[in-house]
Amino acid sequence: MKTALLFSGQGAQYPGMGKELYEQEKIVKETFTEASDSLGYDVAELCFTENERLNQTEFTQPAILTVCVGFLRVLQEKGITYDAAAGLSLGEYTALVASGALSFADAIALIAKRSQYMATAAPKGVGKMMAVMNTPVEVIEESCREASQFGIVSPANYNTPQQIVIGGEVAAVDKAMEILTAKGAKRMMPLNVSGPFHTALLKPAAEKLAVALEDVTFHDFKVPVVSNTTAQVMEKNQVKDLLTRQVMSPVRFYESVTTLQGLGIDTMIEVGPGKTLTGFLKKIDKTIQHSRVEDSKTLAETLVLLSGGSNGN
Repeated sequence: MKTALLFSGQGAQYPGMGKELYEQEKIVKETFTEASDSLGYDVAELCFTENERLNQTEFTQPAILTVCVGFLRVLQEKGITYDAAAGLSLGEYTALVASGALSFADAIALIAKRSQYMATAAPKGVGKMMAVMNTPVEVIEESCREASQFGIVSPANYNTPQQIVIGGEVAAVDKAMEILTAKGAKRMMPLNVSGPFHTALLKPAAEKLAVALEDVTFHDFKVPVVSNTTAQVMEKNQVKDLLTRQVMSPVRFYESVTTLQGLGIDTMIEVGPGKTLTGFLKKIDKTIQHSRVEDSKTLAETLVLLSGGSNGN
């Protein structure tokens, strides 16, 4: 068995995320304390209570990073080893922590900046994102190119071959939807996101992030991390450039999964809130053994699986 850890991205957040393992595992509580000290606000309160901030990008990203790193540390503490890592957008930062290339202290400080840059890059109401279901990728890309005369629009997330998200300026996205409908697309769903992430509208955020990244030290990788932007294994000298580009480039998730399989990975564990990535895996390749870590029940199931006990469900 060769295992990869996959880390949740923005959109997976919900009130109460991480609370059970926070109360049961000392290392999770310590991770929250470390994040709170760095950020200057109480991350446990942010994650565990009903509040509007949890869905605001500048709070969502540090909250999810903290939860994911807390869960990662529980696995490490219990002696779980893994052969590779990847994450969905924001999740890539936890993957870098998991690989040893980035310290949590540097990651949380960086995400505090990245989340603010992304939140303010495109004024509210300028952009929108839309999930396009069961439509050939070539048709989606062609429709975006045709609609581009009306403004910025492009694929933003290649989640699964059956679900690709497009994003950009409202008028251009609307035009792309018209074109897609004419070409036979039957199902499109608007996404409740605060900005048109992973499109050219995020260029101002990418430029600011590039400056912030200059001060960050990346270390040698202990396990490979597959990049969202290239769907290839990151090299140490590429990390800053790839993280800069990632903000305004499409997330190539299903191609990243294929790359992991090419490394011999047959088991993938989603670490963090929600089960979005597990859902994607089922659509990408049903033969991938998978599990997740979100609470004590899923942690126990994952520990059984990784000790060779039973198949993932």
